[in-house]
Amino acid sequence: MTPTRSAYRVAALLFLSGLVHLVVFAVDGGPWEGPVSWRKAVTFGLSFGLTLATYAWVGARLRLRPGWVRLFTAASVLEVSLTTLQAWRRVPSHFNEATTFDQVVTRGLTAGGVMIVVSVVALTVTAFTARHLAPSMRLAVRVGTATFAVALAFGGLMIAERGGSWKLAHGVAMHGVLLLPALAWALALTTAWSERRRSRTVALASAGYCALIVAAAGYNALV
Repeated sequence: MTPTRSAYRVAALLFLSGLVHLVVFAVDGGPWEGPVSWRKAVTFGLSFGLTLATYAWVGARLRLRPGWVRLFTAASVLEVSLTTLQAWRRVPSHFNEATTFDQVVTRGLTAGGVMIVVSVVALTVTAFTARHLAPSMRLAVRVGTATFAVALAFGGLMIAERGGSWKLAHGVAMHGVLLLPALAWALALTTAWSERRRSRTVALASAGYCALIVAAAGYNALV
């Protein structure tokens, strides 16, 4: 099985994990916000499931080296598994060094974060050096991967501030790597449009998306 297909299957399992824990939350109750809740098990499963599938899909179009897909898959499993484990233990998953075991979990999450950063840098560099894509798709993957890297930067700020207030900007910036290439792919199906028109449409969408990220960051900076 290719790394891309494996990534899709793992992504489906991670997404399913998020849905299952949404049911657990509905049955068990408890707070949605706060360091000890089912929220992280839900959001990490759903978000990493979607993000891993996106990474594999975009990576396939960029002809990304299989090793990077494997690395991102492993990192996604590590992050979701450890976060979910801590949710079941009813202890904070991040910034928790209360016990030796919690310290091991924290180190594992840190290692997963480093793996994600390295994988995303590889994806972004490949996007900016790829020459085989149509101009509209090339623009989409370049802006999408760049905003993905920006999302990680906001995540870094949240870690530096031990939770910080950059959640909205982080969340908004995360999914351009899916939305913009998906738009370029859909536009490629419209044979009545010229490639120049497709590129203009992607450029307009990219500008709007970047403006949305700036607005989200501005809001986070003020609250």
